[in-house]
Amino acid sequence: MVLPETRSMQAAIALAEELNFSRAAKRLHVEQSTLSRLISKLESDIGLLLFVRNHQNVEITEAGRHFVEEARHAVLHAERAVLNATAASHGAEAVLNVGKSAFTDPFLVTTLRSVRLPLYPGLKVKLWSSYSQELAHKVAAGELDMALVTSIPDCPTLSFLTVAETPLYIALSKEDFLADREKLRLEDLRSCEWILLASTVNPHVFEMIQRVASKKGITPVDRHYVMTAEEASELVLAHKGVAFLPRDAAWRIASEGIAMRPLVEEQLKLVTRLATRSDNKTRLVSEYVRATWRKLSSIAPPQQGRLPLVG
Repeated sequence: MVLPETRSMQAAIALAEELNFSRAAKRLHVEQSTLSRLISKLESDIGLLLFVRNHQNVEITEAGRHFVEEARHAVLHAERAVLNATAASHGAEAVLNVGKSAFTDPFLVTTLRSVRLPLYPGLKVKLWSSYSQELAHKVAAGELDMALVTSIPDCPTLSFLTVAETPLYIALSKEDFLADREKLRLEDLRSCEWILLASTVNPHVFEMIQRVASKKGITPVDRHYVMTAEEASELVLAHKGVAFLPRDAAWRIASEGIAMRPLVEEQLKLVTRLATRSDNKTRLVSEYVRATWRKLSSIAPPQQGRLPLVG
């Protein structure tokens, strides 16, 4: 058996994800005939049929599924070997790939980046941004060493360290009578239009809001779905409703026309955790997680809730 080349594994991964030669070839920036030759050579080299194809359809075999799953790890480690070697040539002794979302509290990100390890004085921390569920997948796949994720269900392939627990915040017009209240409950929003972050931003939070509202028998007047806090801001200012947002996102759009209030619902708290692979045996990752926990335990995050919210 001939061990496959990285290029052939990349071809198999692309075809497995696209199940279409034309799209996979375009994604790899190669001709379709080149992709076909790469796949045929790969199957010949390892003596296995990975794909069943005809003129219109491509299907992956059971052997192909297992191959692609492991090939992703192999390609990732090859890419990271190059990145780490490049970083080392510029003076970094080790590289830690850390994920965070656009909605992660900046205090947590700053704290994470400020961690120093005596055993790794030249450590370089690279930040990668994506949605929490995507970050969790990347950690599980070994594409990231760790990630700050919010409201992600437990997963057997991941270990979690809880670093923060905060309520959802409601961003609303300062002209809304609800802005006179210091805190809000879900029942207070019964007669409002709700502005929610779309399910693609965080499916678990999206489903959590719907589930709790249904359990309480609360149906909003209407629902709007957005991808960013800034989109929510436009709707709030247009008096189209109240927005459900993480604290930092609500704080980001709080302005002369928008107030923010904590949503007091025990079942709707946002839990941010540091995720790592359950089978991690890397000393660097273990030391970094322990150092992060010690640092977070010794300091308290800024109390944004004490700052003026209405102006």
